[in-house]
Amino acid sequence: MGLKQKLHTLKEKYKGTKMAPAFNALHTFLYLPNETTHSGSHIRVADDLKRTMNTVIMALLPCLILGMFNAGYQHHLQLGEIEAAANGFFSTNFWNWDNLVVGLWKVLPLVLISYGVGLAVEFLFAVIKGHEVEEGYLVTGMLVPLIVPIDIPLWMLTIAVIFGVVIGKEVFGGTGMNILNPALTIRAFLFFAYPTWMSGDKVWVHGDVAATAAGSPDAISGETILGNLAQNKDAGFEIMDMFYGFIPGSVGETSTLLILLGGLFLIFTKIGSWRIMTSAVAGALVMGLIFNGVVSQEWISESSKFFSLMSTEFWHHLLLGGLAFGIVFMATDPVTASQTNKGKWIYGFLIGFISVMIRVFNPAYPEGVMLAILLMNVFAPTIDHYVVNGNIKRRMKRLKVKTA
Repeated sequence: MGLKQKLHTLKEKYKGTKMAPAFNALHTFLYLPNETTHSGSHIRVADDLKRTMNTVIMALLPCLILGMFNAGYQHHLQLGEIEAAANGFFSTNFWNWDNLVVGLWKVLPLVLISYGVGLAVEFLFAVIKGHEVEEGYLVTGMLVPLIVPIDIPLWMLTIAVIFGVVIGKEVFGGTGMNILNPALTIRAFLFFAYPTWMSGDKVWVHGDVAATAAGSPDAISGETILGNLAQNKDAGFEIMDMFYGFIPGSVGETSTLLILLGGLFLIFTKIGSWRIMTSAVAGALVMGLIFNGVVSQEWISESSKFFSLMSTEFWHHLLLGGLAFGIVFMATDPVTASQTNKGKWIYGFLIGFISVMIRVFNPAYPEGVMLAILLMNVFAPTIDHYVVNGNIKRRMKRLKVKTA
């Protein structure tokens, strides 16, 4: 008896019981469902929730793979075992198996914990509530390991995933009902519950195990560019290194090149909103230009704690931190973003604008995109409400003019 037949047998055996959603989910995940509708009119389309989620995962996979190589690259670079990548994106110092081995050792457990714990909570709620297991966590499970530091303890990630799935999603009714992005809810929990593991200069580069055993510090100093700028230090990296992703940072947020390609792929497949991405980029550039203009004033001293991030070239903000990643993969979440076309322009612009504002005015936490997106998640329904009401009023005025 094949696997498909065994799963079908178990599915039929537990049909009508509390365990039915669990077996239905396994069967649907591995195979197309064989049920058909028998009444009513239905729209026949090729895509469904599972295909949509898998498409986003395909866009994220290049960021994951590069993040693994970068984890090993930063590790060996800080130990002085290799030289900096001198040949750009095709440097053999970056794309080598030693880097990938370290990356797999550190990143793969993050992926397994994210999916294992998150899906376990999803299955538990499906059994308790008696509804089908939804595929919404497939993307969240991939996003979570990409937006956390490389050396975050696995037990912290476990607690955060449970909190994010339960509080950020299930209490609202599950997939399609949540008002906050679950992945960002998980990261926000980590930041506020364990701030020392989500900021500073000891969490972005994997430490040397041998040095640790010898009594040396258990991590290598690898501050992010944003961290350096927030302390009025020199960024210390070339523009192309920031563009390619050869810098310390969260696992999947460093390569603006791959994020850009992923964004174009989501736009081409009509899954990501180009309106949100474009307006968010515009908002970030406008805020950056405003700060560049302020820095030119005589009353701003170079010793000011805000000076470095204010004086950063306005377009460099798109290469720093997780701004680009957040704009492409999280601001465009169709559940928590604005639904109207005009609302998407407003929603995206405010995300970019507020992200750079928080980045400059909060040196203790220079990465502001997480808070900006969560804030706009809350206001997205309000934006849509006023956009719809505005359309209604304009149509009513046109109707009165025609009937007059």
